[in-house]
Amino acid sequence: MPPKKAPRAPQENISLGPNVREGELVFGVARIFASFNDTFVHVTDLRFVPSGGTGEANILGDSSGRETITRVTGGMKVKADRDESSPYAAMLAAQDVAARCKELGINALHIKIRATGGNGTKTPGPGAQSALRALARSGMKIGRIEDVTPTPSDSTRRKGGRRGRRL
Repeated sequence: MPPKKAPRAPQENISLGPNVREGELVFGVARIFASFNDTFVHVTDLRFVPSGGTGEANILGDSSGRETITRVTGGMKVKADRDESSPYAAMLAAQDVAARCKELGINALHIKIRATGGNGTKTPGPGAQSALRALARSGMKIGRIEDVTPTPSDSTRRKGGRRGRRL
């Protein structure tokens, strides 16, 4: 007669993300960096500081404040280097990010769009708009949209030489 099997301990359910009520919005921050060479879609948690200002908890249960949830680039989605900054690559990256956010229970995003800035161009690249549109179409609620391109108050010398770029 085979030995009796020991009774199994009940399996604990592990849930990712915050514990929220049905219909409640859980915000993350989507930082879209769109240069003319690549597009990054990077989602972090929203730093949640209670009115006491102690900063003891944020939405996802850590006390770190800025935890990376997911980061996908246009270059991870396409083969050719020339397509990394394309709207199509940005759309694919944003769809991946939205799917991962939904797995973790984040259903709303504040958007921060950034161009190269500084000495470079202050205009976001071609992937910014399509990444934002893909996030919205994949079912994420959009909170605030903000441009966080760094603008210098005074900066280092621009490239191009004394007489500028001659065409």
